[in-house]
Amino acid sequence: MTSRLKLSLSAVLTVLLTSASATAATVYIADGSAGQIIVVDADTGAVERTITGLEAIHGLSGASGVRYLVAGSYSEVPATETLALAKPEGVSEDEHAAHHAKPAAGAMPKDAAISILTILDAKSGEALRRIEVPGAVHHTAASPDGRYAAATHPSGDGISIIDLEKLAFKAFVPTGSVPNYVVFSRDSDSVFVTNSGNKTISEVDIEQGFVRRNLLVGSSPEHLVISGDGSKLYVADAEIGKIHEIGVSDGAVLRSFEIGGELHGLDFSDDGNTLFVSGKGNDKLVAIDLHSGATRTVSLSPAPYHLTTIDGTGKIYVSSRDEPKIWIINQVDLTVIGEIAVSGEGHQMVVLW
Repeated sequence: MTSRLKLSLSAVLTVLLTSASATAATVYIADGSAGQIIVVDADTGAVERTITGLEAIHGLSGASGVRYLVAGSYSEVPATETLALAKPEGVSEDEHAAHHAKPAAGAMPKDAAISILTILDAKSGEALRRIEVPGAVHHTAASPDGRYAAATHPSGDGISIIDLEKLAFKAFVPTGSVPNYVVFSRDSDSVFVTNSGNKTISEVDIEQGFVRRNLLVGSSPEHLVISGDGSKLYVADAEIGKIHEIGVSDGAVLRSFEIGGELHGLDFSDDGNTLFVSGKGNDKLVAIDLHSGATRTVSLSPAPYHLTTIDGTGKIYVSSRDEPKIWIINQVDLTVIGEIAVSGEGHQMVVLW
């Protein structure tokens, strides 16, 4: 009886450990000028591997349950030039051409410079498709249902929509001056784009490829996130140091939070009740209680930059703009509990389970 009980407890423990391992989060970090993605175990903070061969990677996105990573390059060449994409040994010309997809004639703006959006298999890191897009890519986003991705083109005043089921360019949509950041609605039907050059947020219909409406917000809207229920947007008015809370239904500014200094990244706590903001200009990390409006601030130097929370771990990852590292932060008391070295600078980060 005792031996069978021990065996049963051992079996249960094995199942629990296996389950925990299977659901452990992986963090993918765009390592800008180093041209690579750093893959990190969220439980330990250890670098598992790197994915190389991605020039000037800034934008990086994915969605849980979706096999793809969407990586955007901030480098570009004139449309009159041909991008040199070497054919690997053992790959036929037809296979190589299929993996470097060109948009249909007329799909892109005339004479736009060309950049490359790379679709990768998240598990293996293999580049599955390289797609030409009209100009340098700043940020990307993948829809929650995994059907589409969007990429912003600050120099082209619009976004590209990518069909992730076909791994193909779908449309270019003009939005506004200097579009930088993008987030999908919770139902995946639309995408919100901040246009810092004309103080607006554009809501783009994904299926039809047009701007449904433009919302006038602050003076320089940049990073944005959407609440868990999809009813509110939180937008960093980067240059004047404010966060605006926007009602999605009517586009009204519901509240504004005075942070001060130049702002950059933002993300929610696990329960969605706290918004974390990186204050790049004043070397600080700020936590906003979304119920009371109260803020907590700690010093974080130098130049806290991109920020993402790791659900279920109580951690925040924050990159530095001035030093090649990622801070690992405790969500509760905002203390630094670890660091991850990068080679260039940490840009957009993705958490996948």
